[in-house]
Amino acid sequence: MSTDTVDSPHNGAASPNGAAPKIRAVAVGKTFPSSHGPVEALHNFSLDIYEGEFLSLVGPSGCGKSTFLRILAGLAEESSGQISIHREAKPSRPLSSMVFQEYAVFPWKTVAENVAFGLHMRGVSRSERSAIAADWIDRVGLRKFARHYPHQLSGGMRQRVGIARALANDPEILLMDEPLGALDAQTRTVLQEQLLELWQEGRKTVLYVTHSIEEAVLLGDRVVLMTAHPGTNKAEFDIPLDRPRSLKTTAEPEFARLSYAIWESLRDEVQRSIEEAE
Repeated sequence: MSTDTVDSPHNGAASPNGAAPKIRAVAVGKTFPSSHGPVEALHNFSLDIYEGEFLSLVGPSGCGKSTFLRILAGLAEESSGQISIHREAKPSRPLSSMVFQEYAVFPWKTVAENVAFGLHMRGVSRSERSAIAADWIDRVGLRKFARHYPHQLSGGMRQRVGIARALANDPEILLMDEPLGALDAQTRTVLQEQLLELWQEGRKTVLYVTHSIEEAVLLGDRVVLMTAHPGTNKAEFDIPLDRPRSLKTTAEPEFARLSYAIWESLRDEVQRSIEEAE
């Protein structure tokens, strides 16, 4: 994976017409060794993501969505193909931060210490990181719990800590691997609206992996579909729903039409994934 340094406008608009993509993946493949021989997780997968775009990535279980995110995060290497990322001209912040499905918070640290962790690792002064952490804790509605430890929080609250920690570090790109997948339906709905509000404030470049078509449509500017294992490109849908969005957006006829069209496109891949697992 390569990174190129370019001027970045920070205007928060996705620019599919003429502008170079923030992330470009071309014919990416990933193979893992196993006792039964090589296992291909990704096959010739290509994707462009633009500055300030919220892109939702959807596919059947085991299709390589999370593998692709881990490659972008630098946690794994592609076996073939090429990934390039355009960095800011004078990068002073991390390239990316990742939010996992599991509650990836440090159990021995308080909420405030967890949120400030990335800032601490970057050498930000104590006073500055405390102020930044307090701001993000407030934004995710956890002000009263800043001195609590993770075991004192609900699952939804722990995930908000993880989201606040990623955003407090102010990465150029936010990678989210089914961050709401382990939550109950009501908590998930609340955090979807909160994510919409947080994204609207900063318009950060986001790649969001989810199994939920409705969630993908509600949050995303585009929805990219992957095939069953090994994952490659299946289809792509622009989501022209007006922003800012909220839960009310799900009541719009266009929301229902897009969700059903995406399901119709993905249905055969889900069925193939089920049959291969049997």
